[in-house]
Amino acid sequence: MEYTPQDEILIEEKWQELLAACRTAKICRREDDWDFVKRAFFLAREAHKGVRRRSGEPYIIHPIEVALIAVREIGLGKKSVVAALLHDVVEDTEYTVEDISRIFTPKIASMVDGLTKMSGVFNADSSEQAEYFRKVLLTLSDDVRVIIIKIADRLHNMRTLGSMPLNKQIKITSETIYLFVPLAYRLGLHAIKSELEDLCMKYRFPKEYAEIERKIDETKLERESYIERFMAPIIEVLDRNGFQYDISARVKSVYSIWQKMRRKEIPFEEVYDLFAIRIVFKALPFPSEKTQCWQVYSCVTDIYTPKPDRLRDWISIPKSNGYEALHSTVMGPDGTWVEVQVRTERMDDIAERGFAAHWKYKHASISQEEDGLDKWLKKVRDALNGPTENALDFLDNFKLSLYTTDVVVFTPKGEPLTLPNGATAIDFAYEIHTKIGNHAIGAKINHKIQPITTVLKSGDQVEIITAESGHPKAEWLSIVVTSKARQSIQDFLKREHDNNIEYGMQLLSDRLAEHNVQLSGRVLRKLMPAYECRNKDELYSKIGAGIIKLDNLDSLLKENSDRKILKFWKLFIPGRSSSTDADIDLDDEAASLDDTAVVDESSSHEEAEPEFVMAECCEPIPGDNVVGYRDPHSGRIIVHKSTCDTLIRLAAQFGQNIVKEKIQWSQQKAVSYLASVEVRGIDRAGIILDLTKLITADFSINMRAVSIQSHDGIFEGTISLYVKDIDSLNALLDNIRAIKGIESVKRLLST
Repeated sequence: MEYTPQDEILIEEKWQELLAACRTAKICRREDDWDFVKRAFFLAREAHKGVRRRSGEPYIIHPIEVALIAVREIGLGKKSVVAALLHDVVEDTEYTVEDISRIFTPKIASMVDGLTKMSGVFNADSSEQAEYFRKVLLTLSDDVRVIIIKIADRLHNMRTLGSMPLNKQIKITSETIYLFVPLAYRLGLHAIKSELEDLCMKYRFPKEYAEIERKIDETKLERESYIERFMAPIIEVLDRNGFQYDISARVKSVYSIWQKMRRKEIPFEEVYDLFAIRIVFKALPFPSEKTQCWQVYSCVTDIYTPKPDRLRDWISIPKSNGYEALHSTVMGPDGTWVEVQVRTERMDDIAERGFAAHWKYKHASISQEEDGLDKWLKKVRDALNGPTENALDFLDNFKLSLYTTDVVVFTPKGEPLTLPNGATAIDFAYEIHTKIGNHAIGAKINHKIQPITTVLKSGDQVEIITAESGHPKAEWLSIVVTSKARQSIQDFLKREHDNNIEYGMQLLSDRLAEHNVQLSGRVLRKLMPAYECRNKDELYSKIGAGIIKLDNLDSLLKENSDRKILKFWKLFIPGRSSSTDADIDLDDEAASLDDTAVVDESSSHEEAEPEFVMAECCEPIPGDNVVGYRDPHSGRIIVHKSTCDTLIRLAAQFGQNIVKEKIQWSQQKAVSYLASVEVRGIDRAGIILDLTKLITADFSINMRAVSIQSHDGIFEGTISLYVKDIDSLNALLDNIRAIKGIESVKRLLST
């Protein structure tokens, strides 16, 4: 489709905007530089000629916008601008990587190649996905600009997501929250991370987003008046001490407010830290930046009393993404706690623009000491050396390296080590060395012997206790939080599993030979169901590990196990009614969905699988905002809450299985749904009796399980109960809150 004159005007305006941004950033200092950028634009415009995006605008607008984000919002240079302009050329047109190399440079071709491969990460099937992602990470570890341009690409796609259908929005927002937000954080792109989070919420939860945005606007005048009162004495003392500074207030993002409301089960009105005061000052050559930051901090705390447990010193030990600042919470006027952040201009630049600013200051510095980002990139390179067969495990393990918060612990010699929040002594052991992790049996934490599974806190000094007989356990995989620990444990268990398979196969073959029987597929089909194994590798592994003893092998070989074989396979293939194992086909494609998508379990019966199944991970109930995920094996629709972490992971990795239709609840009221509730309060005689009477007698609700503990005059616990819908659950929670002694009650969030 030919572009209209209006389209050509729009393209020219955007192109001039990019040129102006390049001038402002001073990234094109010579005529050759300008020619370099112009050549990229003209090639991209010709390659995408006549093509439109789903929104209707000329396609060339998209790469220009990505280039604008790269130069204006992130601070990248001319090579990144060129790569951004060309990032879709190889993927969407007839141009090849070789063409790009010939017309521009091998470096530009390498960057475009990395960006092209990145586009296949989520769309590739599982067998290809690991290789795609590995190639991307190889590019990342060599040139981080590739992944930053991809983040800029994702940001512009998110800004224009409104033109996409619902199922595509769910897929793209899930990918964004699952991987791109943590990546943006890890690379220090704070402003972009926050915008991506807000945009994800805006499209996934538009009502909640609009409501919070409205309340932020309604409280603006009152908030600004308070901020002015709070800042006035600080401005006076900073002026008196001769600081050159900028002081401002930053309101929390809509997404972070929403997360806090959900996490603490509180309304908007009870979120008191809606804003933070930021002081950014121009550092003098002497004394050190650290000393000057503490001087500013001292000026603030001379006026307002600080909260002792809320001081965060990320100057002495910066965050692993390079973030440096002093954060303190102080008591302001009217008894309100206010967070104050202190940074130099250099620290602020790194905090807002991330990697690009980090390298600008690093290269300008005489010191080339390895810092947090360098160490992370080194971990990426190390991860690439460890082979993995499962693409999704590889993706999950890599995601673990995108830490959200850190703890700093110390070795016995006093050397600091930064680990993600929630890290255990196992993670610490593997961070020191893989061999230490593989033989760890315990730890001395602050000179006291503790289990190896102990979660570490900032300031802990850790020494690992090892033994030659020690080895990783499968249950460690659910405890560790670093990718290195998880990958090392998986590698060890796989080696052990492979050894067990080889040993088990030989052992079974030898035992069969004693009965003059040769190991064959027919024999395995008898033994697998008898020993409750899904495949021959599981059978061999359990034999090799000594879990299966083969004591009853003689009787099993004589037994006619056809019926057992059929019964076993039916357990794993829902809906099968075949009478022989030859009819089993695990690769059958599930039937297509009906036009309607209404959750109604009441029509299910024992002979037929229900079309809809409630996800056990998040326990949705009628009234919840839900999304359907079609199980590729059974064809059933698994219904998840929209906020479910498992759904986000599935949508990010298997977006094609998200049900296109919006899932709606049936009006059928005969079905009850399981919900879990957490209660906490002041213990008194009869409070549990009052609680259970309200639930069972007053509301006629059946309880599935109750777990209550009492200690030091406080009781807390969980109750699992069956409810009809979200309205009846909320009504029950409101009445529980009214019971004398109940401090808090909330529905447990999805896991």
